[in-house]
Amino acid sequence: MRLATWNVNSVRARIDRVAAWLERSDVDVLAMQETKCRDDQFPEERFTALGYEVAHHGRSQWNGVAVASRVGLEDVAIGFPAQPGWGDPVEAEARALGATCGGVRVWSLYVPNGRELGDPHLLYKLDWLARLRDAGSAWLADDPQAQVALVGDWNIAPQDEDVWDPAFFQHRTHTSPEERAAFAAVVDAGFADVVRPHTPGQFTYWDYTQLRFPRKEGMRIDFVLASPALAKRVTDASIDRQERKGKGASDHAPVVVELD
Repeated sequence: MRLATWNVNSVRARIDRVAAWLERSDVDVLAMQETKCRDDQFPEERFTALGYEVAHHGRSQWNGVAVASRVGLEDVAIGFPAQPGWGDPVEAEARALGATCGGVRVWSLYVPNGRELGDPHLLYKLDWLARLRDAGSAWLADDPQAQVALVGDWNIAPQDEDVWDPAFFQHRTHTSPEERAAFAAVVDAGFADVVRPHTPGQFTYWDYTQLRFPRKEGMRIDFVLASPALAKRVTDASIDRQERKGKGASDHAPVVVELD
């Protein structure tokens, strides 16, 4: 089984690239983030034509998460327990979607950005991650053998090696001690970063500005965190940097995990 996650940065704008990549990559399950469309705007027919079932949760041109699977798609859930909200009035954003695919509980996650240090959105981000950690802990407490994958765009670079220049990110979000501690808390709850051992020194995101990609000035902010039972099945992982190249590319690259 091949499981992938990809912040597609507008599925409607990049559906041709996404469909072509699915045909080339032979992926069984693809979790997508930042689809940037309502449910009625999602190009579901392009996925079904390739043999995938799709679940999508999107409310507007912002956020949006989806799971496409050709190994079954069951027990779809919008949002995790106690997921905090944002806005006025406060409501849960389209940032989390769960589905069981081939026996694996896959959560497509688009963690809030945080914006700037001191911004209320950063507090929202930290609360969001704390609630996710609590939900993940409960899932594993209920079933220690559960095969759960928390995948997506975490908007956190948890180690200095995950950014091209740690000094550049001082006093910025994504690398603050609070954000890194929130990420570590999810790991400590029992979810392992199963991609890092296979992709040392590699990034998953390059900003469109300042020629970040050709200058190799990237970040690792997209992750697959696996429960203990699922982590044992991982045989390989990769980051498809080639998909960041060319006209119309997302600013994120797909992350792929191989399961036995």
